[in-house]
Amino acid sequence: MTAPLTGRPVISASGLFTPPESITNEELVASFNAFVDQHNAANPDAEALAYSSVEFIEKASGIKARHVMSKAAILDPDTMCPRLPERGNDEISVMAEIGVIAAREALARAGRKPEDVDAVLCAASNMQRPYPAMAIEIQQALGIEGFGFDMNVACSSATFGIQTAADYIRAGNAKSVLVVSPEITSGHLNWRDRDSHFIFGDVATAVLVEDAAIAPAQHWEILGTKLKTVFSNNIRNNFGFLNRAHPDSAGSADKLFVQEGRKVFKEVVPMVAQMILEEADRLGLDPVALRRLWLHQANAGMNRLIAQRVLGHEASEDESPTVLDTYGNTSSAGSIIAFHKHSADLGAGDTGLICSFGAGYSAGTVFVRKVA
Repeated sequence: MTAPLTGRPVISASGLFTPPESITNEELVASFNAFVDQHNAANPDAEALAYSSVEFIEKASGIKARHVMSKAAILDPDTMCPRLPERGNDEISVMAEIGVIAAREALARAGRKPEDVDAVLCAASNMQRPYPAMAIEIQQALGIEGFGFDMNVACSSATFGIQTAADYIRAGNAKSVLVVSPEITSGHLNWRDRDSHFIFGDVATAVLVEDAAIAPAQHWEILGTKLKTVFSNNIRNNFGFLNRAHPDSAGSADKLFVQEGRKVFKEVVPMVAQMILEEADRLGLDPVALRRLWLHQANAGMNRLIAQRVLGHEASEDESPTVLDTYGNTSSAGSIIAFHKHSADLGAGDTGLICSFGAGYSAGTVFVRKVA
């Protein structure tokens, strides 16, 4: 016999950690083009690599800058990847550390203490290690009883985490769940690939999902969630303990982020737009009346088309805010950054949508209504 649902899930608060260092397109292009000069001079008989440019990057993505954890090493033409000192087992890991900062902000904004939280889900696209789970380390650092586990659904990890947390609330298995998304995506990016060297940045977000019975007066009612996955090789990263080639070795390009960008654009946009419209209809919501869309921050063109198909018109910055220009693609954290930075101005009764999409393919929607 199925147990009755007992809780009503809401988003009580969110938190954000932003690395202090940022790389502009101008800095990135100067570094990449210096690498191209070195490579072409050292390989005169090979096909010459092409330069990158600020204009190319902004036209392709809408990105103007990105925050990173290790700026100097990324911009060094001889290195071109982050260099973070390895920590001892008795020290907090980098991903846990930034996740804890975001989580503490979420707890503070909700007026909540760590002992009030029942579970921690670390939902991110790249984990620093297979085990112990990052979530359990974050749980330990915060002083939370209960349980934690990691989950990875690439760029949709945060929305999948929110639905998982909401399901725990609905089933009565928890009253308060932290969904933490530390994303050091600079580590899986091939900074020497002209077509993608500009895409990713680093960040950490946290979302506190709770039972409405204990939530602060101002919160976001979760009206409904929907998840979808469709297998595709068009976004892939083959790095793992079975095939961990060094990034500089021959045949190792697919051990970092690779994608068929045009195919992704063509296939994901209609899939996500249709998913949003179908779920809005199921929930009895008029998509045109959605006050704000907090979309995955991967590509400005994709967001523009998805928002247009959902709202029926070209979305304004107020209707579909962008953080992509200053944060870059931060994988699962992108839609949460947009929500965190651009939600306080909405009034009671306003409805909105948190939506993410990416490798898998995967897509997740979280429809919310402001309660004040």
